[in-house]
Amino acid sequence: MRLRALLETDALGLRLLGGEDELDRTVRGVMTTDLRDPSRYLSGGELVLTGLAWRRDAADSEPFVRILAGAGVAGLAAGEAELRDIPADLVEACRHHRLPLFAVNETVAFATITEHVVRQVSGERAGDLAAVVDRHRRLMTSGPAGGGPEVVLDLLTSDLDLRAWVLSPTGRQIAGAGAPLPGPLGAALAGHHLAATRTGRRGPHRAAVAGTTYSLFPIRNTGRGAVPAARDVRESVLSDWLLAVEADASDWPAARLDLLQGVTQLIAVERDRRDAARTVRRRLAQEVLELVQAGAAPAEIAARLRVAAPVLLPGLGVAPQWQVVVARVDWGATDQTAAAGDIASGPVAQALLEEILVDPAVSGPDSADRIAVAHTGEEAIALVPLPTATPAAPGSDEDAPDEAARADVEDADALDEEPGLHADALLASVREPLSAGLADDGRLTLGVSAAVHSAEGLRGALEEARHARRVAAARPGRVCAAGHHELASHVLLLPFVPDDVRRAFTARLLDPLRDYDRRHRAELIETLEAFLDCDGSWTRCAARLHLHVNTLRYRVGRIEQLTGRDLSRLEDKLDFFLALRMS
Repeated sequence: MRLRALLETDALGLRLLGGEDELDRTVRGVMTTDLRDPSRYLSGGELVLTGLAWRRDAADSEPFVRILAGAGVAGLAAGEAELRDIPADLVEACRHHRLPLFAVNETVAFATITEHVVRQVSGERAGDLAAVVDRHRRLMTSGPAGGGPEVVLDLLTSDLDLRAWVLSPTGRQIAGAGAPLPGPLGAALAGHHLAATRTGRRGPHRAAVAGTTYSLFPIRNTGRGAVPAARDVRESVLSDWLLAVEADASDWPAARLDLLQGVTQLIAVERDRRDAARTVRRRLAQEVLELVQAGAAPAEIAARLRVAAPVLLPGLGVAPQWQVVVARVDWGATDQTAAAGDIASGPVAQALLEEILVDPAVSGPDSADRIAVAHTGEEAIALVPLPTATPAAPGSDEDAPDEAARADVEDADALDEEPGLHADALLASVREPLSAGLADDGRLTLGVSAAVHSAEGLRGALEEARHARRVAAARPGRVCAAGHHELASHVLLLPFVPDDVRRAFTARLLDPLRDYDRRHRAELIETLEAFLDCDGSWTRCAARLHLHVNTLRYRVGRIEQLTGRDLSRLEDKLDFFLALRMS
């Protein structure tokens, strides 16, 4: 272990007095001494604990520290119980010999620090845990009696004092021991892992987030759902799980590294079991998709949906609504990797879409049991059931909260917002880690349909989701999504305007205003945006910009003079609106 890890452990009560630049030293053991010359008991790499009984006056500090530094100890921790404050001469001697110095709070026993260090560096304890893990492996491979990955992670905590979590490629917690990992932290760790994997480096990968060091171990999917003999890391990078351990594994002995590799193999067994459980849902989605694309009769599609509903929504008495989500992962060719056309993107998009559609607040390996995803070619297509809301009975108490809520909402239309999945919300928590995995040569695009109430609407929903995905693909960025509502808006048209046309159109309308703003420190562009956003209302726009109406009229007049346009005409308002959107 490293000195830095001791300092980060609050229970040890250590306070750093000097040696900030030496905290990456490796601690191989611990020794408590009050001898003036403990050199014959030192072999190097120890954390030396002392109560300062050897010190009679200030002249004693320098020779004591010189002996420790010459023996190659990792650091010195002095107790505050004897002298209350650590003497300045000891601090100066440690600074001179570049020996990290810690103060130990008088409430912390040296035995507590000793026990913690021994537990961290003891290969014997790792060997004991290896035997326990081996027994657990036999339990997990024979059936669910082993209790899943949580049992193994609990063993890591109790026997090696290691906190660990199993994370999906998006950073969602699948299993963990103790307190759950916060969502943003999980996403950050997944992003570190994916970025390191894309560079070709072998795990474990080291990541420092918010002052804490983590080691990230890949969990290779070697079961039935795995990509056989992957020729390119891009075929698996977006679908593999990872094990995040709150520790720095860079200085671990081989025995402990082997142990953690064994733990990842155990969790891979659980991953294989999870994928096997998804087989039925994937097959249902594939059958429905084939019927829809083949133009089958609605009655035949409805019959398949009746079979799917109890599997995806057990206990539901009525047929739900359905949404269709289409995702695609596209790769570019590089000099070091296979050509883009040689990469099997369909299965990767399928596994990734199954993960994206899971509520990020839900943990556990089986939280995606209401999602059916098929893949055809390079596309992944999800059939998502939406439970039908049960209306409240007239006159019931449920009516009152609804009316109260309606009174508190400025825009009553917000209460009528359609249910189901929304494109932007799907990617909100996964955009950062997936962008790291896609790096500079990959793209994920996703399209979401509106909800449909019957089998007749599924074909239209599929085409709608595909069109929305193409709109997303026309946008810049590594991870993009579009929803069905954008298919009936100017937003659909803007991405397809050629770049040269876009530049010429915006330059003609906006460059005169930008030049004027630059020369006179005016705010014509800001004024134009506010004026259009207020639908041409002088009073509302003036209030928003905190201007007198006459000042606003002067600015709008200047805009019209510079551009030769008339902001009272609908056509000119529309041209300005589109120019601002495309700029």
